Amino acid sequence: MQIIKQQYKVCGEDFLMAGAASAAVKKKLNQLGFPATFIRRTSIAMYEGEINMVIHADGGVADVEIAEDYVKITLTDQGPGIENVELAMQEGWSTASHTVRELGFGAGMGLPNIKKQSDELEILTAKDKGTTLIITIKL
Repeated sequence: MQIIKQQYKVCGEDFLMAGAASAAVKKKLNQLGFPATFIRRTSIAMYEGEINMVIHADGGVADVEIAEDYVKITLTDQGPGIENVELAMQEGWSTASHTVRELGFGAGMGLPNIKKQSDELEILTAKDKGTTLIITIKL
């Protein structure tokens, strides 16, 4: 199988379209015949990262690389950065606004869920410069 590369724009604060990129990747993986468990893990990890970009970073870009035995998702934003990665990795810890929480988002499970579903997670972040998540899910 030849490596497939796709890019998706994620719009900030657009809760109606939040999840569209991860849904498109899920559809593509289904079309390619990947196992359901692999597709589920990939979809969850990507969705959580996509939602974080919508909530915290005014959107960003999702670059997806689909290979025969892995999917690599690179989520890049120009948001405020993650001030304390160690805290952000704790379940339930969130900096989401009250308004976002009222919408049902921002429960502080994003990064912990990404970590649980991925085989590799690299977080590159700098205050006022943005965040890049590099997520690899292996078959």
